[in-house]
Amino acid sequence: MKTNPVGWFEIYVQDLPRAKTFYETVFATELQSLDAPFSGMEFLAFPMAQDSYGAAGALVRMEATSSGGNGTLVYFACEDCAVEEGRVAGAGGQVEKTKTSIGEYGFISLVRDPDGNRIGLHSMK
Repeated sequence: MKTNPVGWFEIYVQDLPRAKTFYETVFATELQSLDAPFSGMEFLAFPMAQDSYGAAGALVRMEATSSGGNGTLVYFACEDCAVEEGRVAGAGGQVEKTKTSIGEYGFISLVRDPDGNRIGLHSMK
């Protein structure tokens, strides 16, 4: 494998405007609409740079697809995960595990968005 193993991620949501507000608030960023490849789908992409480290991804609302599953856990890179964790409740989410050391690998927080999706926050400080 010549690239990082994750090339794209999708977080399925039921209420796209609510999810947009949550993720924009927690990560202090702006999501952009993407053209959907099929009818019955809506995409809001996280900011992405083709020549930068990490994976790109989007929030997706798709007919007949539920949210809140826990089969995959996406970790968002943060300067200090406590900052983003501190924005979660005010944005309609829930903190599941507060900032915790993972030794030499930094720190993590686990949170849930308003659709019940669990996401991870990771930082080195």
